[in-house]
Formats: sequence, structure tokens, C-alpha cells
Amino acid sequence: MHTILRKISLAALFAFICLLPAADCQITGGQHVFSFLNLSPSARITALGGMQIAVKDDDPAFAAANPAALNPAMDGRLALQHNFFISDIQHGYVAYAHDLPKVGFTVQGGLQYVGYGDIPMTDEYGNKLGGNIEASETALTLGAARPLTGRVSLGLNLRVGFSTLDVYKSSALAADAGLMYADTTHRFTAAVVLRNAGTQLSTYDGTREDLPFDLQIGISKRFRHLPFRFGIIAHHLHEWEITYDDPNFQDDDVLIFGGDEPADKGGSDVDNFFRHLIFNGEFLFGRNESFQLRFGYNHLRKKELSVKNYRSLAGFSFGAGVRVSRFRVDFGYGSYHLGGGVVHFGLGTNLKEFF
Repeated sequence: MHTILRKISLAALFAFICLLPAADCQITGGQHVFSFLNLSPSARITALGGMQIAVKDDDPAFAAANPAALNPAMDGRLALQHNFFISDIQHGYVAYAHDLPKVGFTVQGGLQYVGYGDIPMTDEYGNKLGGNIEASETALTLGAARPLTGRVSLGLNLRVGFSTLDVYKSSALAADAGLMYADTTHRFTAAVVLRNAGTQLSTYDGTREDLPFDLQIGISKRFRHLPFRFGIIAHHLHEWEITYDDPNFQDDDVLIFGGDEPADKGGSDVDNFFRHLIFNGEFLFGRNESFQLRFGYNHLRKKELSVKNYRSLAGFSFGAGVRVSRFRVDFGYGSYHLGGGVVHFGLGTNLKEFF
């Protein structure tokens, strides 16, 4: 039986690799479609800087970021997440996980949606033509994971996306593959994830466009004598240069963590290096970690959404979580710009405790 399961796992990984040619030469900076797949799926991840792939506990929302995070502790858990995004954009994620001990897999299903609010129909000069246009996107996810050894697990997500932008429609097929190493003795976790490898099934206007492929590596470490977990996530590792080519950028103005540094080649390389990194942490208080405080720093977001000559908290995020009876309530806030940020709420429970 274990030999058969191992063959199934390797076959799933091979199927994922077959999708990789469609992800070749993809770049950042808005040069792809279905970019909503990069939005944080949960309030907890929003508070941790928008990405976290190296935590293995009972939260099924982590499986949206890394399918290898699926584990038996998630059995029966339901996650309901809603994000009040910029302006009147509404974004959410619903997930349920179930353990199959007889076959050694933990599986999950998820639904991600985004509605872009009321968009008036206008001509090219901004004159209203009456009514609003429809703009929404949805993705359905099925995932599974199984342990390969006592510390290493392999997971795969398959995702089908649908997009409607007025009269234009598109669909896509994407996959995530994750590998996680979790050392519970030393409280250390490491992970690598290939995200959103795939292709459009149907295009908006006959032109095929790229999906937001990403290669990520993450680590987290919980301290033995302090109720705190620290994490570092590296993203867009398939592409070194992710600095936006802004024609208004001044050569003498390179900001490193909000400070000024001379923009020599070394300074630019350091800045670009940190754009690949997200730093986050969680304080885990109380029995069964019933109260949590979280924070994160996303340097890429800080650099791309800061306004010159104005200080802001762009790139910083924070949040909290509390267990109340059978429920876990989470809150996350991510500061995007001087104009505002995003407010994320989450509710989680174990349905098996009710039936």
C-alpha cells in the first residue's frame, strides 16, 4: 500500500512539473492575469506580511499557501475568511480539510473569490454610459498531502480559475507543489513551494497571458523558552531583478527599510535582495496558544507603494487571534499605502466537534 501511495505522490508531482513550461519567463509588475491568486487567503497570513509557507499546525488556510502544510491536525477544520480590500473590493476564502488515515493523505477543498465592486461603465473620455460593469474572479482548489518520512511531507494543489471582466471572460488551470520539513524537537520548519504554475484554458481576447508563477522558500523557528515564532519567506526566487523600472526614480534615492542610502550598485543590489524577503513573527500565549499576536514586514510592498517624501507604514502588517470556546477568531491589517490598507477577518472551527 505504501508503495502505491508513493507512486501516486510522484505521479502528482510529475503532473505538476508538466505545467511548468507554461510558467516560464513570467515576470512581476502586473504582467500577468489572475493576479488575485496572490492575495492573502487568511487574516492570519495578512498579519504575517502576506505570505507564510513554513508553519504546520491546525489552520487549513495555510494549505492555500503551501499544500504540504496539510496534516491530520486539520481534520474537520473549516476556515471562513473575508478581506475588506482597497476601495470597495471584497475578497474571501473558504476552506475545509479532512484526514484520510487509511490511505495516508490529508485533503482539502477551497474557494477563493474577489468582487471588484461597482465600476461605472464609461467611454474612453470618462463619460458615463449608464449602469455598472461586472468584474469578479473565482478559483476552486483541491489539494492533498502525505508524509514521505517522519519529518518531510509533500503536497499538491490543483486550481481552476474563472474571471469575468465586463464582456471579457477567461479561465485558467494552475497548480502548487510544496515540500515541507518539520522538526518538532527543535521547533524548526523549512519549506519550498512552486505556486501558480499553469496556463489559461480560455483567453479574454485571443491573446494568451501568463499566470503569477512564484518560487518561494521559507523557514520558521519557535524559541524553546519564549512563546514566539519567527519566520522569513523568500519569494520570486526564479527571477533576481524585481525592482520596478520607474522613470521618475532618482539615482540618489534608494530606500533601505525607510532610510536613505547612496544608490551605488551595491546599494541597489542590497535593496533588490531585500525585496525578495518577508519577515514575520507570532507571539503564542496561553494554554493551547489561545491568544496570538502577529506582525510582518514586506519590503517589496514597502518599496512599491511608498510615496516619495512621505513616511508611511506601507509594507508593515499586524494582527491578533483568539480562541473562544470552539471557535478561533482572527484579525489582520496590512498597510499598503498612505491612502489606506486592508482589513481581514477570519473565523475557524472544527465541524467534528458539533457532530
